[in-house]
Amino acid sequence: MQYGFHFEGSRCIGCRTCVFACKDFNHLSPEVTYRKVYEYEGGSWSKVEEAWAPSLYVYHLSLACNHCDDPACTKVCPTEAMRKDAETGLVAVDADRCIGCGYCAMACPYGVPVVDREKGYSVKCDGCAERVAEGKSPVCVESCSLRCLDFGPVDELRTRYGSEAGIAPLPDPDFTHPNLCITPPASARPWSDTDGIIANKTEVL
Repeated sequence: MQYGFHFEGSRCIGCRTCVFACKDFNHLSPEVTYRKVYEYEGGSWSKVEEAWAPSLYVYHLSLACNHCDDPACTKVCPTEAMRKDAETGLVAVDADRCIGCGYCAMACPYGVPVVDREKGYSVKCDGCAERVAEGKSPVCVESCSLRCLDFGPVDELRTRYGSEAGIAPLPDPDFTHPNLCITPPASARPWSDTDGIIANKTEVL
């Protein structure tokens, strides 16, 4: 079985409840975040006769680890500390093996792993593996009041929601084959878009 996340882009208002629920549950420091909310915006104004008309857009994207089929982080880990579970497909860090080299953080196109310098090893979203083993949802999913997040066997999610996994500002999904499906917001741009910008770079990058 392979677990994955679904994100409902048409509902998300960028409240970040998922972010703070995750930080609270995992006792994360202010500098470390497992789930991030991106604000992507762009567009322009054009003159139509004597008036100016906008073609502006903005949308939010909540993102944690995508527990990819071909995770870049596991490929570069010199100690095999970054592992993909054979039963659930969830990717997690073995803290006892990790030496904090940061190769995983550099390799991941989604910027998910972070080297926690206080702890001396990499940390990341593990899909709330312990909660999942108890039949519960990840805390980010459970906390979202607008039900923008879902979690489960990825084949079931894709049957229910579709298989879209590449909207801006995400990378080409063919690179790591993320176990993520997205219901795009109406104004969503494709992953290859270069016209928009991440408006909250300081927060997420």
